[in-house]
Amino acid sequence: MSVDTTAPRILVVDDEDSVRSLVERILRDAHYDVSTAASGREALNVVEVQPPFDAFVLDVMMPEMTGEELARQLRLREPDIKVLYFTGYADRLFDEKPVLGAYEAFLDKPVTVSGIREAVSLLMFGHTGGPDRGRS
Repeated sequence: MSVDTTAPRILVVDDEDSVRSLVERILRDAHYDVSTAASGREALNVVEVQPPFDAFVLDVMMPEMTGEELARQLRLREPDIKVLYFTGYADRLFDEKPVLGAYEAFLDKPVTVSGIREAVSLLMFGHTGGPDRGRS
């Protein structure tokens, strides 16, 4: 499979294989270059060895490291990262973090295909048209 080097790069981190695979497929079909990780530790390793990511889709509730803890670790390397918290536990996210930052958003699980695409596009580009909008 060839990778479009101009496609925005996204790292999807979720401890549930089925969720991770679904989000990966949805974003690939929407023309993003997607990598995945099953945990916060794995995500930190991926970030060390792969080219920079344009955004992160992070599950909030994962064993060992929450999505919010992972985002804090990632921000030590790159303060302006864009993070979409993907969660069925929004209340727990907001217990840890009462206010989202400028480059953060959240999306409640379960979600539709268009919901994921639109949320990522809004976070990255400020519109719901995805990475192809504006290309000729």
